[in-house]
Amino acid sequence: MAKQNILIVDDSQMMRNIIKGFLAEFDCDTMEASDGKIGLELARNNHFDLIITDVEMPHKNGIQLCQELKENHSTRGIPILIISSFDSEDDINKGFQSGASAYLSKDEITRQLYTTVKTILSKSSFNTSKRIMIVDDSAMIRHLVTTELSKSGYQILTAKNGSDALQKIESSIPDLILSDIDMPIMNGFEFCEAVQKDNRFKTIPFVVMSANSDRGHMQRMLQRGAQAYLVKPFNMDQVTILVDKMLSDHFVMLLKDRERLDSERRMMLSTITSLVNALEARDTYTKGHSIAVAKIAADLLKLSGASNQDVQNILIGGHLHDIGKIGISDAILLKPGRLNKQEFDCIKQHPDIGANILAPIESLTDIVPMVRYHHERMDGKGYPSGLKGSNIPLWARITAVADTFHALTSNRPYRTGMKMEKALQIIKDVRGTQLCPECVDLFFTWIAQDNKYQEWIDAGVFNDQLMFKGD
Repeated sequence: MAKQNILIVDDSQMMRNIIKGFLAEFDCDTMEASDGKIGLELARNNHFDLIITDVEMPHKNGIQLCQELKENHSTRGIPILIISSFDSEDDINKGFQSGASAYLSKDEITRQLYTTVKTILSKSSFNTSKRIMIVDDSAMIRHLVTTELSKSGYQILTAKNGSDALQKIESSIPDLILSDIDMPIMNGFEFCEAVQKDNRFKTIPFVVMSANSDRGHMQRMLQRGAQAYLVKPFNMDQVTILVDKMLSDHFVMLLKDRERLDSERRMMLSTITSLVNALEARDTYTKGHSIAVAKIAADLLKLSGASNQDVQNILIGGHLHDIGKIGISDAILLKPGRLNKQEFDCIKQHPDIGANILAPIESLTDIVPMVRYHHERMDGKGYPSGLKGSNIPLWARITAVADTFHALTSNRPYRTGMKMEKALQIIKDVRGTQLCPECVDLFFTWIAQDNKYQEWIDAGVFNDQLMFKGD
């Protein structure tokens, strides 16, 4: 994390030194100003993560400084801590009304300055990472809400109606939506429904802003997925507090959910590793094959421009694509010669067996289709479902290319692996009939890059222990 910059504004050099002493515990750079006028100039010309100011100062006091900072677009998002000898309820209220994030009396510096600064910086960092979308056909409302929420450091997106908002969130997903109901083209009811129907957006907290205080309207929006309802005209301080609370609660919920999924994933990997080890103990060929298919499939997906998370998932799926063979008898699985029709029909069950083993595990939802359909063919002559063309999931099509290549080039109990040139020719020959053309093209792009596959063979990486982490 980059060093944070803090501005200290106080007409007392001694007080500025005391504050700097407490800030030494933070990884920060400090600048100083002896009055509000100088402090305002510095704030306008430099980036600060926090401003700490006194109240009583010559030329411009701390309340005036705070007000002018919050009125300026470029500085309104900077959190401000007021430290003053004036600590009556009236003084504190004036400080908060001017836009301060916190207020301390000078008597509290020793006990509370470090904790207060840490809390403000943490909240500010959280706020500046959050994006709020304001949807209203009134330019005045959009401006008012934008101005107030940006004072807390939030990034703001605006839209004139639901249709405009849907287009914008395609490229910039917000962390919270504030939306009017009565709007042209697409109203708030329709917009909220559209958001809830899209898996990418349905977890975004949705807050309604409306002049309609009818209880039926409120219940209707809440039933459609809205989490809160604000009646216009509303107090902007209430809006800011509500947004702060909803985002922090949502963040905590997501964090807990992520921790739960991580724990489940670790338990799942432990269980699946035991299954794979049991399969490999029966069939030594499976081990090297699974590792090879996983590595190739992950590289192909990465080459396509997919996200790191998707690459990691297909890597796991590659290791598990033949897990269904755990349900095939040794007499068939380990038969040294070719299989008869009845035996082959039994082997053809392994994709469904594998998919059914993995299906109950929530965190493997994306992997199940590639396990179930990696033996489908583009011409519809594959198994288990006879899917055709693009109806076969992309990850399954990629896995099929990796699976075919390694099967052709590796030794089997009943035959020796083919030479590279012959295997590549076969893959070219079945492009479009058995294998996906785009995935085959991706494969040849990959294999042409520094002859990576041969390097892996030379390095013996396919003899490694089973790995679920990417390179």
